[in-house]
Amino acid sequence: MTAIKHALQRDIFTPNDERLLSIVNVCKAGKKKKNCFLCATVTTERPVQVRVVKVKKSDKGDFYKRQMAWELRDLAEVDAKDASKENPEFDLHFEKVYRWVASSTAEKNSFISCIWKLNQRYLRKKVEFVNVSSQLLEESVPSGESQSVAGGDEDALDDYQELNAREEQDIEGMMEVCEYAISNAEAFAEKLSKELQVLDGNYMDLSKGHIRALQEGDLSSSKGIEACINASEALLQCMNVALRPGHEKLMSVKQQQHLFTELRDTFSRRLTNHLNNVFVHQGHDQSSVLSQHMAELTLPKHSPLHRDLLHYAKLMEWLKNTQREKYEGLSRTYVDYMTRLYEREIKDFFEVAKIKMAGTAKEGKGNKFGLHGSSGKLTGSTSSLNKLAVQGSSSRRSQSSSLLDMGNMSASDLDVADRTKFDKIFEQVLSELEPLCLAEQDFISKFFKLQQHPTLGEVEESDGVVPSRQPTPGEKDMVRLMMNKVFQSIETELNSLITLGDKIDTFHSLYMLVKMSHHVWTAENVDPTSYLSTTLGNVLVTVKRNFDKCISGQIRQMEEVKISKKSKVGILPFVAGFEEFAELAETIFRNAERRGDLDKAYVKLIRAVFMNVEKVANESQKTPRDVVMMENFHHIFSTLSHLKISCLETERREAKHKYTDHLQSYVINSLGQPLEKLNHFFEGVEARVAQGVREDEVSYQLAFNKQELRKVIKEYPGKEVKKGLDNLYKKVDKHLCEEESLLQVVWHSMQDEFIRQYKHFEGLIGRCYPGSGITMEFTIGDMLEYFSSIAQSH
Repeated sequence: MTAIKHALQRDIFTPNDERLLSIVNVCKAGKKKKNCFLCATVTTERPVQVRVVKVKKSDKGDFYKRQMAWELRDLAEVDAKDASKENPEFDLHFEKVYRWVASSTAEKNSFISCIWKLNQRYLRKKVEFVNVSSQLLEESVPSGESQSVAGGDEDALDDYQELNAREEQDIEGMMEVCEYAISNAEAFAEKLSKELQVLDGNYMDLSKGHIRALQEGDLSSSKGIEACINASEALLQCMNVALRPGHEKLMSVKQQQHLFTELRDTFSRRLTNHLNNVFVHQGHDQSSVLSQHMAELTLPKHSPLHRDLLHYAKLMEWLKNTQREKYEGLSRTYVDYMTRLYEREIKDFFEVAKIKMAGTAKEGKGNKFGLHGSSGKLTGSTSSLNKLAVQGSSSRRSQSSSLLDMGNMSASDLDVADRTKFDKIFEQVLSELEPLCLAEQDFISKFFKLQQHPTLGEVEESDGVVPSRQPTPGEKDMVRLMMNKVFQSIETELNSLITLGDKIDTFHSLYMLVKMSHHVWTAENVDPTSYLSTTLGNVLVTVKRNFDKCISGQIRQMEEVKISKKSKVGILPFVAGFEEFAELAETIFRNAERRGDLDKAYVKLIRAVFMNVEKVANESQKTPRDVVMMENFHHIFSTLSHLKISCLETERREAKHKYTDHLQSYVINSLGQPLEKLNHFFEGVEARVAQGVREDEVSYQLAFNKQELRKVIKEYPGKEVKKGLDNLYKKVDKHLCEEESLLQVVWHSMQDEFIRQYKHFEGLIGRCYPGSGITMEFTIGDMLEYFSSIAQSH
């Protein structure tokens, strides 16, 4: 009850210039038990007002509030119910009757006794006390004293206590400085009464238990820490007591303040030394398990260290509020020590990651990637491609990540496995760093009381109300600076790891871009201002730059391609390489946040592919230009149709158009060769008609008369036509590559075109040589049989 009385005095009555004299814990009679307190109070200012105040806990139960008050002069009767037996019930008759049940008869009797004394002292109208033991009232105010207190101070209500040595010293000191201490004793007594109130109620009085905790409390046990926390908070309250003007000159006040200062300094030194030792010892225990984590590519968890140190969080807050210099010194000590610990752990962690990454490159034996297309040879420029054959294995793998080398890549299951392993290693690295940084930042914020933002728990506890204490810019900066110092090696190590991955295989930049983007996105959702979010964002810039360099490198190598004069071209390696790149990229970027970066790269690459296919086709000597264009754009069209890349739909249609155009051109140009003279004859006929000669008069032209027509037709009997078509099939077969499988498509198109030309020739004969009876020496049926048998024979 003493603690409650002290709390009520401090929180409710002192702000209202009232003094609490008695308190009883009650509930209303005959109703559900909802406890409250009835308090007997007097004002500290004259004229003295005497009240009965009802106090209850708030709905949340975390503080008391004043609910109702009655003036004592309005009290008509106090009914104690039974004067002979113990009974906790009593009634107070104000404007209406309030029936109460005390928590104990002793509290009830003490409260009624206080009311009786206050009534005797301050009220002319006496309150009626019913069913109250006369013995209780007589004990409260000894016989003969009831009148003597009528005009005195409320302190006379308390039993007399002998002055202790300090109180005697204080009074003597006050008498020395107070000129009227003897001449005007009444004024001096009033001054003395007011000044004593300053020290009353434990406001500037620290318990012996608190003093002992501050001086020698155990800072290594939970119970000891809790005692030190309570003592430090009590000390801070005593030091922050608001003194009225002049009170700071009192000797007792000065002595207490000096004591508090000594206790503060003593405890702050003990706390600082202890925490410094905790930092060192906990760190040594942490580093002992380092080797085990490194072998598994995991980072040691610092949760045990954090958990132990958080027991001191309230003491750190106390140090921050009382000894800022020591608080900042501890902050620097923690950061310096943890920087060394984390630097060692992170360096070893990344070394293991690099070894595992390099292992993916060393597992491949020999040069799996040549510069050969499916059916011909390509050579790069002297400065890049020709050097590939004599470069080391790691260099060869770096070069293998080009579109030029992708023609044979699908055959390498080992390469796919290597890249998958790299992806897992890189993801493991990021997955280990993420919780490490978040946990450390959360700990720093809590331990050093540097609030970043309201957590979910804080919002729930406040019923949706934003906490009153918001983070200051200085606190945010301090957290950022501490995190930058503690983890100063992470960004450097990450960039080094990324550089290694890029050297092993430039296509690793695709994996890294996707993984890093996802982790940046996750970190920004948690806290966009966090160290993790900022650092990963910086590293993401490097990854994106490497990705762009990878794309530029593919384009540059396309431009450096030179074709062999002795072999047919076939599907250009960078065309097949784009297919492999796109299939790989679509797998990697599925549901990725940075899909837009890939789409932009696709457009750059496909335009470069188109341009360089045209370039190779124009330079080709062994393979007709139409064949190079037809085969490669057919491959591109098939790839884009299969992958359904929405951003390349325009290019897909363009590839189809180029394929069909060059297929038709190749067929027409090729068919002119087996019936060359016949073709030339009818081209001449069409030229005369175009010049204005009537079709039925063409036969009168000397070079195109009926006799010349019969002579040309006789040169192409069925046997010769089939022979010419057979030679044409062989020639087409030499032009075309096997992997694109366009031979039958081309042959069927030639058959259709041949039939079209046959019908066209027949039409010209009928119109230009009417009634001549001249016909071709083979029929359409013959042609169909020729084309079919030739195709089957090969």
